[in-house]
Amino acid sequence: MAPTAVNGKILVGTNGGEYGIRGFVKAYDAKSGKLLWTFHTIPENSVGVWAKHDATGRDMLRDIGAEKAALQKMGDPYKTLGGGVWQNPAVDRELNRIFFVVGNPSPDLDGSIRPGDNLYTNSLVSVDLDTGKYVCHFQYIAHDVWDLDAVSPPILTDVLDKNGKSVPGVLHAGKTGHVYVHDRSNCELIRFSEAMVPQENMWVLPTKEGKRMLPGANGGVEWSPMAINPDLRLTYAINLHQPMTYHVESTPYPEGKLWLGGAFKVIPSEEQWGNVTAMEYDTGKIRWKVKTEQPMIGSVLATAGGLVFSGEGNGLFKAYDAETGSVLWKFQAGAGVNAPPASYTVDGKQYIVVAAGGNTQLNFKRGNNIIAFSLSD
Repeated sequence: MAPTAVNGKILVGTNGGEYGIRGFVKAYDAKSGKLLWTFHTIPENSVGVWAKHDATGRDMLRDIGAEKAALQKMGDPYKTLGGGVWQNPAVDRELNRIFFVVGNPSPDLDGSIRPGDNLYTNSLVSVDLDTGKYVCHFQYIAHDVWDLDAVSPPILTDVLDKNGKSVPGVLHAGKTGHVYVHDRSNCELIRFSEAMVPQENMWVLPTKEGKRMLPGANGGVEWSPMAINPDLRLTYAINLHQPMTYHVESTPYPEGKLWLGGAFKVIPSEEQWGNVTAMEYDTGKIRWKVKTEQPMIGSVLATAGGLVFSGEGNGLFKAYDAETGSVLWKFQAGAGVNAPPASYTVDGKQYIVVAAGGNTQLNFKRGNNIIAFSLSD
């Protein structure tokens, strides 16, 4: 996690959920470097409530009896349970709290040696900014065995609750292909969006031979941050469609080395693609969706002038109409545009800047350029 500087503190997290670590967020004094607090993303009692269903109400096919027996035999696995924090928290200065999402449990695919809900993996979590004390959480997928961890950073904005009342909200985009809308006061789920990518065989359990389930382990929405247009009440997300099979193989803790407990494998015969999606966060309805020829990973930028920018693995950098999704402009950067665009102004003129460096995970063409564009008046 990149450092976050706020109120005289520097906040950092850890990834490495694939290595049997115990995740954390830490706060340091910005002037002295003194450690102020540590919040462990895996509590010593990580069992939870033995949830049978995911955030959308679907049965996750857990064998609760077998898990309870394993807990009696092995004890709580909290010391090696993963739960990395990949991305920066969102900061609410009025509540004096931060909101962040926690990644997958470890090992990724083998749930037999980590019984319980594996708190607080695959969750939205809020803690007090001054003390690091727990305030609330919401778990999207308990006992995840598909590597569908929560990684795209949260966004704070006012939303309509179930009664149509405006409340402070939190948005998070999942690798499941849903955008989740929460009440900021207590982390409760208000609604989830329509699926932005195909969902098939959810939640089939991994086997040694391999089971096909969509979305694959890369998403939905991977690490890619979303953006919002509060005037249009829309949030924008980029998605991957990459079919995979899930294979489980039980292995002992390898003392800090990669620990997947199996493998997730891309199905080479099936089509892969992506999309840019606009979602109404007050209703959960998809307003528009534009398909791209390759899976999307990077980020999206929305401007007050009604534009949405995002790049693709084929080198195209595009501007969309924020309300309709129409492609208004495009530029060929010569390498994968898989980084977050940013906007700035100089002497009253607005610019858009983005890096074209490609992506190793999806093997998009590498590059070495940072490119800036000016917006016409």
